Amino acid sequence: MNLAYGHGTIALNLWPEIPFKILQTKAVKPLPDPEKTLLEKLRKPIACLPLQEKMKAGETVCLLVNDSTRLARSEIFLPILVEELLRTGIRQEDIFIIFTNGTHRSLGQDEMKNLVGSAVASKIRMYNHDSRNSEELVYLGKTSFNTPVYINRKVMEADRRILTGSVVHHFFAGFGGGRKALVPGVAGWDTIEHNHSLMLDDRAVSGRLDGNPVHEDLLEAARMVGGDFLLNTVLDQNNDILGIYAGDMIEAHLAACSMAELVNGVELEELADVVIASCGGHPKDINVYQAHKTLDNAMKALKHGGHLILAARCSEGVGSEPYEQWAAEFRTLPEMETALRRNFALGGHKAYTVGRLLQRGKVYLVSDLDPRKASLLGFIPASSLEEAVTEVYEKRRDLLTYVIPRGSIVVPRYERSF
Repeated sequence: MNLAYGHGTIALNLWPEIPFKILQTKAVKPLPDPEKTLLEKLRKPIACLPLQEKMKAGETVCLLVNDSTRLARSEIFLPILVEELLRTGIRQEDIFIIFTNGTHRSLGQDEMKNLVGSAVASKIRMYNHDSRNSEELVYLGKTSFNTPVYINRKVMEADRRILTGSVVHHFFAGFGGGRKALVPGVAGWDTIEHNHSLMLDDRAVSGRLDGNPVHEDLLEAARMVGGDFLLNTVLDQNNDILGIYAGDMIEAHLAACSMAELVNGVELEELADVVIASCGGHPKDINVYQAHKTLDNAMKALKHGGHLILAARCSEGVGSEPYEQWAAEFRTLPEMETALRRNFALGGHKAYTVGRLLQRGKVYLVSDLDPRKASLLGFIPASSLEEAVTEVYEKRRDLLTYVIPRGSIVVPRYERSF
């Protein structure tokens, strides 16, 4: 079989005697006419006035759009969303896009165009968000979690803010989408760092919103900013649209989370000796930082002490200099955790969470990463899937194996899982 790898595929060949099962999302048919469904959702949204009644002529509208590390199929829904705004009486020059980069790098013009579609890119102003540029940020105060809320100035100056994106499980915020378009999407570095420090709480886990301090802090900060309308999608493993959720920032997001859990959660009868996982290709395997999400999901299906083979091209390397620095500086997980609790640092948190996962089994990384760098991060570097497979099954071929072709969205569930 072929697994997605970067912009292409990589061949996986297993011996016939290896017992394996493919873990994938539930079979739900994509929307036959997403454009038609979108218009229906904009005109009959969840717990909110229709878009045309919500927005008024003469107002400025900020569209918050995901960056290149996340797929939402914005190139499909943004042209329709913009046209609906224009029908409302909003002037074209009063609409602009902010890419919700969070702490990620800025986007190039071609990347922006690919994300929004050529028609939108040709007529709507587009801007990158830079979390480190203090001159572009406005301070709104602190949340009850003591998080200082700094938000992009252009976003705050708009009369209306429309949040867009997709919903998948998130390893410590519970789920992506919704309020995350505002925070961390267009928040300042200090805001993001303090919020992410709450991930050290045991309640900050994938699939949980109630009682999750990271989520509750994000939501509190997002309310301080104000989100006027939400448009989130849920995608299948082929990146086709399964559901569109529009309306209230909180209620529409909760509905999308319910579908993401229904579609992407996979119940297991037992854990595997070996898990072979692909992130699902670009952009989910653009760097190690992003590939971690697949690692987190895949580990949920693995026995303690098992073997995991992760296929992630990582064409942009590790994705975080602080991540590399923390991995190099601390050789034991307890030392890293102590340092992180004393002085939380973005990038350092990724080194810690990856390091914690690597305690549970041997992880072979098939990537373009320099083998020495992969080893430094705690992985066992492999030049190919064939090399990793040969080594894992060298002594035994009767190992129960799960293959996860789209590891970034498939979330295994085992009632006695760690």
